Amino acid sequence: MEVEGTFPPLSLSAKFEGSFAYLTVRDRLPTILTKVVDSLHRNKDSFFKEYGKEGIQAEKRAISFLSKLRNELQTDKPVLLLTDNAEDTEAWNEYMGRQQDLMEDGQPVSWFKSSWLYMECYMYRRIQEALNMNPPMSNFDGFKEGKTQSFFESQQAIKCLCTYLQELITNMENMTEMQLRENFLKLLQVSLWGNKCDLSISAGQDNSQRSSPIDSLPDLQRFILVDDSNMVWSTLVAAQGSGSAGKKHARVDIVLDNAGFELVTDLVLADFLVSAGLAKQIRFHGKSFPWFVSDVTKQDFEWTIMQTMAANHKWMSASGAQWKHFMKDGTWSYHDHPFWTMPHEFCDMALDAADLYSTLQGSDLILFKGDLNYRKLTGDRKWEHTVLFDRALRGFQPAPLCSLRTLKADVQVGLQPGQAEKLNSQDPHWMTNAKYAVVQFSGPHRER
Repeated sequence: MEVEGTFPPLSLSAKFEGSFAYLTVRDRLPTILTKVVDSLHRNKDSFFKEYGKEGIQAEKRAISFLSKLRNELQTDKPVLLLTDNAEDTEAWNEYMGRQQDLMEDGQPVSWFKSSWLYMECYMYRRIQEALNMNPPMSNFDGFKEGKTQSFFESQQAIKCLCTYLQELITNMENMTEMQLRENFLKLLQVSLWGNKCDLSISAGQDNSQRSSPIDSLPDLQRFILVDDSNMVWSTLVAAQGSGSAGKKHARVDIVLDNAGFELVTDLVLADFLVSAGLAKQIRFHGKSFPWFVSDVTKQDFEWTIMQTMAANHKWMSASGAQWKHFMKDGTWSYHDHPFWTMPHEFCDMALDAADLYSTLQGSDLILFKGDLNYRKLTGDRKWEHTVLFDRALRGFQPAPLCSLRTLKADVQVGLQPGQAEKLNSQDPHWMTNAKYAVVQFSGPHRER
């Protein structure tokens, strides 16, 4: 827990001109809003077909709402309370009050003056508000086209990965523990680098994976700044012995990030964990509405499994069929919770989402995918780079956890003394260009 009398550092914010947060709020967020408006325009005919004139009216109102939102953002207007009466509306409005209490001199909470994490999350929630206020469209996903494209443009890499997986499963029984470990570490790294394919960082530009992910691993190794993979392996192995008569019953939770290629890398890793007997149960956690351009929703999750099943490729369709079977028999399950689409730091979870925290406490290992999860784990604050990962978590420890993340924001902890300075001189954009990655573990197996 936090040491008494110490305060966490300041939140990253667009008020620091020239910072990555500032450039995101100034340039990237308005671009993302424009793309949602374009997506609504492009789907005008289907709204008309499905809902008649009402559909067209709803589309116009949503576009007008989003255009107004873009203007509020660009002119740094005070943020507005939500008015859509969804199940999370009250919690969002209560959180705005907390943000207001943090403002200097009673200034209103606004786009360029408040916490970047809060403002970015707030924008996606307001996009959903525009749809919630126009009921025929409340299930419309303005980011779906980009997610679908990312999946189809990564077909070659997906086929390579599924082929590799099926070969592993065929030879599983003859594998030594050393070989199992080696293959686990490979697939953990594939899932790690799958996180490069993030559409919010590229504001929706093509970010697909075309080469074989396994072949590129040796070249990428030197870009992993912190690699606690061995502790992740030890945690999984340690979880094997528990249970009646030594039965393997480890549960792994995967808090997902992006749809498209990255989700496939997560499914492949999850399949390996079950097939190798390293996990008995996998719980996937996604978002309850479209979020940060390419984050996984239930619809994306189910669609990806169906598309993999339907692929005209022997090993890809075999993988998809196996995944559907895992979902059907309960080995795998998909969950969403309103907390994942709130702006809170994860150290707030025990108080603000006690039910979710207690669910995660039943896990033997939680894998947090991607940059936004890392920002929420560390509170998206100006930590010194050498601060321990455990300390930046500020008491968030429902179970042993690991962050698999490629760096796309100005926050990184747990580095060795001098490591950040060396990176700064070699590559000034190392914290935001998704070229570097970390596998950071926190749990009872960590030496303190």
